[in-house]
Amino acid sequence: MAEKRGELVFVYGSLRVGEANHGYMNRAIPVAMQCWTPGALFDTGKGYPAMVPHEAKRVYGELYRVTEADLERLDELEDYSPGEEDSLYRRVRHRVHTDQGSTEAFVYVDASEQEADRSWMETGDWKSRRIGEQEEHLYFAYGSCMDDERIRAQGMGQHFEEIAGRGVLRGYSLRYTLPLPDGGRADIVEDGYGTVEGKVYRIGREAVDYLFWREGVDHGHYRPAWVRMEVNGRMVSDILTFLVIDKQPETAPPDHYAREILRGSRGTVSEVYHRKLRQDLREKFGMEIKRVEESEGSEGEG
Repeated sequence: MAEKRGELVFVYGSLRVGEANHGYMNRAIPVAMQCWTPGALFDTGKGYPAMVPHEAKRVYGELYRVTEADLERLDELEDYSPGEEDSLYRRVRHRVHTDQGSTEAFVYVDASEQEADRSWMETGDWKSRRIGEQEEHLYFAYGSCMDDERIRAQGMGQHFEEIAGRGVLRGYSLRYTLPLPDGGRADIVEDGYGTVEGKVYRIGREAVDYLFWREGVDHGHYRPAWVRMEVNGRMVSDILTFLVIDKQPETAPPDHYAREILRGSRGTVSEVYHRKLRQDLREKFGMEIKRVEESEGSEGEG
């Protein structure tokens, strides 16, 4: 087991959960599974990405604590040798941002000076390639998309008919961190101790396109992310979900949005979790649950 005094390393490509070289991280201590560093990501065309520093963009990945011995193994994998000019990568310290704050960590960045013909990944997430590669995805809905009334009203009901089961994501908590003009929208925040439950759908490409529109991905509201979680009691990797990019202090959701969450989650999430959803709305925001469950109204994004 890695010692506390080991080094922090940010990984963004083949070393991530579910990727080809994740076995190198078997002895590492996970610190954050949802984090980012300033940079620009590109596909090398060799089955793995590389990044270069870029203050205006983000590269998403995972943060681990490793021993000195494991760091040497990573250096070898990344073809990095301190002091050698022909290394493929440079290992540098970068600022890494997590849901709990920022820290310094080692990051492997591209060592070449050649920028022509690079295939840039605008999402900043190596796992986003799965969207184009896969015909089918497991999708974790933890907010209003647990409810299908709006989905059906928007003509997409047939694309959300297959429910894989209950999803349980540990180490995260539900928060309302996206403020819109009529109130907050749901998000999951990696806090290390909470639990989020929701509905896991099996969906195709048309449903993914719909979710990108509904979650305001092009407007910078949410981003696609991939999580490892329990589905019907079994651990499953690389489940698609959506996270708020610019998390703000919590704002009370509008009644119609809270109603979708309570209605859509009933019968899928545990009774204990459903009570917690109601309790949070009441205690955090002073919302009257009876009014929420009876409310009607226009339904916005999220």
